[in-house]
Amino acid sequence: MQKFLSFFGIGLFLGILFIKSEVASWFRIYEMFQFKSFHMYGIIGSAIAIGIVMVKYFKYNDTKDFSGNKITINPKEKGFTRYIAGGVIFGLGWALAGACPGPMYVLLGSMLPSILVLILGALLGTFVYGALRNKLPH
Repeated sequence: MQKFLSFFGIGLFLGILFIKSEVASWFRIYEMFQFKSFHMYGIIGSAIAIGIVMVKYFKYNDTKDFSGNKITINPKEKGFTRYIAGGVIFGLGWALAGACPGPMYVLLGSMLPSILVLILGALLGTFVYGALRNKLPH
């Protein structure tokens, strides 16, 4: 129960943060893809910078997760093409839908009923990937 409350609290905090910073705003995403505003690029750039620092910290310190297990980060596989292809697919989906996976659930919590179509599409895409995973090049 304590783990549930911890994760629920983190999710609630992130949801409020996404709404207040307008990360879940379709208008802000639209501005970003038209290169009209630095708002989203600044948020994404800040997240990347913090992520790099945290990964370096985890790699070189004995950091443990909530369960007490050591956090280990395995080296990435080589192959730049797969990351470009995945990024293009993700970016196209994000541009067409106006939301990426994190804000989708925030928008659901904001009682935006049309987001259900997007969430169902994302779940269907995840199911199809899981069914075809062994047949896809990795």
